[in-house]
Amino acid sequence: MPRAKVQRKSTAIDMTAMCDVSFLLLTFFILTATARQPDPLDIKIPASSVTFKVPDKDISILSIGKGKVFMEIIGQDVKKLTLEKMAEQYSLTFNDLEKKRFMIMPVVTVPIENLKQYINMSAEDRTKFEAQFNGIPVDSTVNNQLFKWIEQARYATADLHQVDMRISIKGDADEEYETVRKIVDVLQKQKINKFSLITSAKGAAK
Repeated sequence: MPRAKVQRKSTAIDMTAMCDVSFLLLTFFILTATARQPDPLDIKIPASSVTFKVPDKDISILSIGKGKVFMEIIGQDVKKLTLEKMAEQYSLTFNDLEKKRFMIMPVVTVPIENLKQYINMSAEDRTKFEAQFNGIPVDSTVNNQLFKWIEQARYATADLHQVDMRISIKGDADEEYETVRKIVDVLQKQKINKFSLITSAKGAAK
């Protein structure tokens, strides 16, 4: 007897569940992603074949370029406590809204006495305002604010996380030695003799 042929049927897959999961994942990544902040200084960092990932917490980054020095404090909790400690040092007051705005600011770019006004500006006005200054004052022995920012950030990191804060320097490849030397002197005055330099990759060494 001839075999009975099994009728072929088309295969149908319901993709509804997969589409739902895809959109949920997409929504999650969009809501949790952090927008990349533009660098306040156009820094051409030197190249290096050494690869070492910069930690994402308990670290501060000093940006040097065009004779200016900016400071980025990593971690919103450390940033907030550092601001409170600096306000106490310089007899200033910041309200809760100003503290929240400071916590999401990428870097400290102006002298402490102008920081309150700077925080309350729009992003466009901030760019124009910070151009009037040479970053954080570091020249004067009487008003070396960079020393205080580093000192208070170290205290804040130790108080909150019970660890020593790391320091990284992000300097322009064409920056004059004198500016870099001032930063190193500030670090050595606080007995910080170990710090890292941020460089770009130029390829693995042969």
